[in-house]
Amino acid sequence: MEFLRRGLSRFAGPIGRLLYPPVCAGCGGALAAAPAVCPDCWRSLRFIERPYCEVLGLPFSYDLGAGFLSAEAIADPPVFARLRAALVYETLAARMVASLKYADRADLVPLMAAWMRRAGREVIADCDLVVPVPLHSRRLLSRRFNQSAELARAVARAERLAYAPLCLRRRRATRSQVGLGPDERRENVRGAFHVQAGREGEVRGRRVLLVDDVFTTGATVEAATRALKRAGAAEVDVLVFARVAAGAR
Repeated sequence: MEFLRRGLSRFAGPIGRLLYPPVCAGCGGALAAAPAVCPDCWRSLRFIERPYCEVLGLPFSYDLGAGFLSAEAIADPPVFARLRAALVYETLAARMVASLKYADRADLVPLMAAWMRRAGREVIADCDLVVPVPLHSRRLLSRRFNQSAELARAVARAERLAYAPLCLRRRRATRSQVGLGPDERRENVRGAFHVQAGREGEVRGRRVLLVDDVFTTGATVEAATRALKRAGAAEVDVLVFARVAAGAR
């Protein structure tokens, strides 16, 4: 059986590449290997590198010194400890999020999760448990999968971390956050999340890494963080694929 398995795996790669040739995650152009993006699409991506706000991961245009916080983090401190994002939410990064969320492009998950792991080295190193931001059951039924859960699963698997996709639930169906202002977003998700009864032990006393696809105003991850803390989480950090830049909310 082992000989047969090795033989099949030897041919599966070439056959798969013949039937489904690797293409750029951005423009769909041919590539030598996947998952990846072509040089032209790569230049359109704005990766978030230091210097950035130590709390909100908001990129600075110049270095303001170690531990410097953004005006946003000082004026309105979040309930989570730290947020890290791989990219600024614009151009190709925004299209990748939309493709994963609305066009069933699950093939983008390995690439997106790899970039998230790179951006989130600190928070990943400190976490005990990975938890995705959940969808309500009705929305999950219409979309067929939760994009945040797929990203969280890929991060947890690659980092060999505990993964708890069912402990945090969305107790009511909320309106889409698209088009809502900051106050409307906060009200929309207020009290929307809870840790399922009987699963509190999964988060109690643990450092949780909460995973979502995009950070805009922070209303969703703040509401989810409060639910995790009510269940006894010691600390909550947030890891997302992309976040809006300052003034772009």
